[in-house]
Amino acid sequence: MNTRSVFHLVSYLVIFISLAMGLSTLVSWAYGDGTDVILQMLRASGISLLLGTLLNLLTRGEVQLSRKDGFAIVSFGWFIVGLVGAFPYVLTGAIPHPVDAVFETISGFTTTGSTILTDIEVLPRGILFWRSLTQWLGGMGVLLLCVAILPFLGVGGMQIYRAEMPGPSKDRLTPRIGTTAKLLYGVYVLLTVLQIILLMLAGLSFYDAVNHTFCTVSTGGFSPYNKSIAAYESSWVHVIIIVFMILAGVNFSLHYRLLHGKWNSYWKSSETRVYLLIVFGAAAWITFDLQLASGGSLWIHFRDALFQVSAILTTTGFATADYDMWPLLSKALIFILLFSGGCAGSTAGGIKVMRSVVLAKEVFRQLKLFQQPQAILKVRLDRMPVSPQIVSGITAFTFCYLLLIAVFTLCMTPYLPDFASAASAAISCLSNVGPGFAAVGPTQNYAEIAPFGKLILSFCMLLGRLELFTVLVLFTPSFWKK
Repeated sequence: MNTRSVFHLVSYLVIFISLAMGLSTLVSWAYGDGTDVILQMLRASGISLLLGTLLNLLTRGEVQLSRKDGFAIVSFGWFIVGLVGAFPYVLTGAIPHPVDAVFETISGFTTTGSTILTDIEVLPRGILFWRSLTQWLGGMGVLLLCVAILPFLGVGGMQIYRAEMPGPSKDRLTPRIGTTAKLLYGVYVLLTVLQIILLMLAGLSFYDAVNHTFCTVSTGGFSPYNKSIAAYESSWVHVIIIVFMILAGVNFSLHYRLLHGKWNSYWKSSETRVYLLIVFGAAAWITFDLQLASGGSLWIHFRDALFQVSAILTTTGFATADYDMWPLLSKALIFILLFSGGCAGSTAGGIKVMRSVVLAKEVFRQLKLFQQPQAILKVRLDRMPVSPQIVSGITAFTFCYLLLIAVFTLCMTPYLPDFASAASAAISCLSNVGPGFAAVGPTQNYAEIAPFGKLILSFCMLLGRLELFTVLVLFTPSFWKK
């Protein structure tokens, strides 16, 4: 590993985060958070800028990156961001305990949305904006943003892109990876601006619209209100957020193609068709179950069902209803959706629909081969053959994912009151969803978990955001050999 080059690029990431803290300080000043809060926010930004500058000066030189270096930059970069991003929480006293602050920061940057805050609304506006901004920056990827805005990363940009972008396939829109990164961020910004405008038209203030948009298009799920989206009774607000959660769970390269006149890009993608089928099929199932159980307004049941299915499947984690109180069948379906995630190339976490589709096709292929051993059959996706290497990689990823869930469930059992809480906390954090069930359900939080348990879940969130192997490869002896 080229240690100097790795940490030189990480230094730019720290400097960029310090500037983002500066923007949050301006918000704090604009909304009158008080002199002490503003000064502490400035102090956090200044310390981060100083650390980034010193690291940059100490590691100057020619930048040369290998594939191995790309994994190291992404893993160390996200870990360091999780530490540096906690400065505003600790220094302002919003979250005085360092472990809690790191947990909240990593939950933000990984767009998980798990929180230790019991009363969100008492926090200063600048801190709440910083909390939302971490999710927006983490949604498309803070390092991918560096690939887009730092020209010299063209040397090793592909290594970072491969290590950070979610999904089994890395769809390049142009031959130059820096240009691809800019185009993806362009779509991301366009969705952000559009949702802000629509939420303001629906009656939200500019501040609320920005915060909720940052946490929707990033599929993060933080909210400046204790009741999350349930704080708004407007169906228009709920519907707008549902639409943008679903859009954020679609491969962003398909959004780009749609903007360039390829109107059938969504329909041609089998992954997107399956994804939409899951969203509306699960919502219809839960609506029917809720109607049978309690009667009442069919529209309210459908709205809540579609919202919670979209929030869980896209790993956004917003809440308009306490699904932990739903009938057992609906709860079971929500539990299954914790695993799935959105589409590859989206801001969603989880296993991803593409992997599920490929694995299902591989199962059917094996069943046919069992009957006709001499047949030559290939797994196809969108009429194109999927290479055996990708199929085996997806199989290995899924096995590793399920194994890690079992391991982390066992690890969390001493820190939570029951098995449902421990299992759902592990699944939710590894899938970057946020809420789980029971003690970590949609109306609860992670505040009562012991510090070491929070560190375990923080590691879980990083593993899930970086798709397991990017981090796990650092623990193999071969990675450190020349």
